[in-house]
Amino acid sequence: MPSRRQSRVNDLLREEISSLIHREVQDPRLAEVVTITEVSVSPDMRSARVYVSILGTEEEKGQTLEGLRAASAFIRNSLKKRISLRHVPHFTYQLDQSIEEGAHLLTLMKEAAEGTTNQAPGQG
Repeated sequence: MPSRRQSRVNDLLREEISSLIHREVQDPRLAEVVTITEVSVSPDMRSARVYVSILGTEEEKGQTLEGLRAASAFIRNSLKKRISLRHVPHFTYQLDQSIEEGAHLLTLMKEAAEGTTNQAPGQG
């Protein structure tokens, strides 16, 4: 369980990284829809995992992760100017597929509900 300070730093980093990616990172490898779903900083605040949800094909997801990794130093240096932390952590980017999995699950639930309501009386 992260400390209260870690939670605040996680939220701040998520908002700032998201803003930087959408407004300042000019990498053609980045997909149009990139969402920072979570940031998890280590207890010593020196490193952080950045969970990214990317809308697109597997190839686009891979290219976007490459682009984010390439832009990591730019993002880190920009954050040093924007936020006041003793150490801006080093970032590792990880694909978060929970949004896609949730959407798929909702589709399955909807199909299952429609299947039960479309049956004739006495069937099922």
